[in-house]
Amino acid sequence: MSGRATRATSAIDRLKRRTGNEKYSMSVTGSGHFFLAEGAGNPPLCAPMELDDFVAFVNSIAPLAPKRVSKLDIAFEKQLVKK
Repeated sequence: MSGRATRATSAIDRLKRRTGNEKYSMSVTGSGHFFLAEGAGNPPLCAPMELDDFVAFVNSIAPLAPKRVSKLDIAFEKQLVKK
């Protein structure tokens, strides 16, 4: 279960960084389903979900951070197009 919880916890950490809201928290039911709340003691923001559905839900709340692209990445892409 720890690997599952780690993946869900990472999704919550990314959500907190993207939104700036440190109150988001995750809970796990006895059956191993996850749900999100905006602070401990607040009502859940979603029904209990399987891990993959939960991570997708959390990722959909706020836009993902844009991927950082370096000058070297851009040059490499240009080389690929030329060939």
